[in-house]
Amino acid sequence: MIQRFIELGEGYGDIYELRELMMTNRSRFMHGFVFTSKDMDGKPVLSVAAAFKPAEEGNFMPIYICREGIPADSKRQALFEAAVEELGALPIHMDVKHSSVYADRKFYFSHLISVLRLNHYIPPML
Repeated sequence: MIQRFIELGEGYGDIYELRELMMTNRSRFMHGFVFTSKDMDGKPVLSVAAAFKPAEEGNFMPIYICREGIPADSKRQALFEAAVEELGALPIHMDVKHSSVYADRKFYFSHLISVLRLNHYIPPML
């Protein structure tokens, strides 16, 4: 199974697109994640992500993410968490390193996928 992060943006207007994806694909929705990290100034910033089951045909599991543009305890965070709860789940909060720590963004996403697999939030690679 191919598991891949699809970056929608940094959580400004694109968080509304993520919410719409969650609502229109509610039968495929698995988990909503809130990843907390610290920016270069030491301020907490959030990434929100939604994992979906693979489509009936194909072997691709998307994880849509709005990366590190959401301040902690903001209206956008509350909007995302309310959408997750509306779908009958609880948002999963995790502390992670900021993506700037990694030499390339693909390494950051690979690390996150590994963490999600180890915690059994997404299925193992087959």
